[in-house]
Amino acid sequence: MAEHDEVYDNQRAERLAALLRALAARIGELDRAGNLLQGVPELLRLMGDARTELFHYEVRSTYESPEAADRRRIVDEAQRQDPFSSDESEGDEPWRPRPQG
Repeated sequence: MAEHDEVYDNQRAERLAALLRALAARIGELDRAGNLLQGVPELLRLMGDARTELFHYEVRSTYESPEAADRRRIVDEAQRQDPFSSDESEGDEPWRPRPQG
């Protein structure tokens, strides 16, 4: 996804909540089984996934909606066009008659 096209919607927020619940449940399972410290590699992986997604959740306000991204694209294209360019070769004095030649 392009930088300005990324969207953090409700569905993604729900997946984050589910990821955090799964992490909490797994910690509880390992603790009840007496294997909390033996599960460190697995927990580190799960926490890494959660940390990445938590970061995206925190910066979600900087993401654009698809509509905003489209508006930005239109403005960027318009700004790249030279409003003074012309296909005609009249020069700087369009009121003067063209030389016959």
